Amino acid sequence: MKWLLTSWYQPHPIRWLLWPLSALYCSVIWCRKQAYHFGLFKQTKISVPIIVIGNISVGGTGKTPCVIWLAKQLKQAGYRPGIISRGYGSQAKNYPQNVTPTSDPILVGDEPVIISRHTQCPMAISPNRVEAAEYLLEHYDCNIIIADDGLQHTALGRDIEIIVVDDERLFGNGLCLPAGPLREPLSRLKTVNFIVYNGGNSNKFNMTLTQVNAINLLDPSITKTVADFSNEPVHAIAGIGHPERFFNQLSTSGLTIQSHPFSDHHHFQQRDLAFENAAAILMTEKDAVKCQAFATENMWFIAIEASISGKLEQKIINLLEIPHHG
Repeated sequence: MKWLLTSWYQPHPIRWLLWPLSALYCSVIWCRKQAYHFGLFKQTKISVPIIVIGNISVGGTGKTPCVIWLAKQLKQAGYRPGIISRGYGSQAKNYPQNVTPTSDPILVGDEPVIISRHTQCPMAISPNRVEAAEYLLEHYDCNIIIADDGLQHTALGRDIEIIVVDDERLFGNGLCLPAGPLREPLSRLKTVNFIVYNGGNSNKFNMTLTQVNAINLLDPSITKTVADFSNEPVHAIAGIGHPERFFNQLSTSGLTIQSHPFSDHHHFQQRDLAFENAAAILMTEKDAVKCQAFATENMWFIAIEASISGKLEQKIINLLEIPHHG
């Protein structure tokens, strides 16, 4: 499958062979949207405003740090946000599942645990976003819901839509699956409220992810700066949507790294990190929650903080205060 992913972002003749399948995929999407528009499929609007943060391309674009950033901004503004997610990779037997900072990432997924830890907001996961949202309203005092992903989950009515775009890879060849990386046609960009570019600096809303420090997995009270690792080579692991972004950030910080990319949401085992030497192992927080059980003193995760330009938080709050948004 790796060759297919590569073909989305580099010129490759396979796209023309797959184009008929992409055309069929787009037709199905169009028919589905029409079904919702004419009421053949039911869209449920719950009693509080819903903000959906998603993307139109396959793979990681930076939704999780954007969700965390928005939840913190809304709390500062006096809102009581709850957060819902599909919980990709979750192995729960039933849904909705409540998520707390101490939840098992195998049970609820890696990203929900991180979101819960950083926001301290009520959170629930379910493939059925409507059920997850209703669960939060029943069990917690929330007056707004942030949906992590779910842009294509049309069954859940929404008040504000935000698309996060990877500014490095953008939209690849601009084609829909399977000839390209898009879940929806580029025309979808015209229908959302805000577009946030992760790593961009020339757009209206740019998200910058800053590496704050390195936290030891075995003893989280021990921290270092990223620069502290520049004296000797380190192992860098990443099981995220775009591992190269993490590796490039470390290299830009002056580190000499041996990179070990894994598939997105990879369930790490101890053997995955059994390297020949005892050099420091640096990873993302998303990977760290799954390596905690077999942590050693040479394992560290790099904490990041998101900031978004363009006064996006104020523009979102202004939209929420319009009467028809509840």
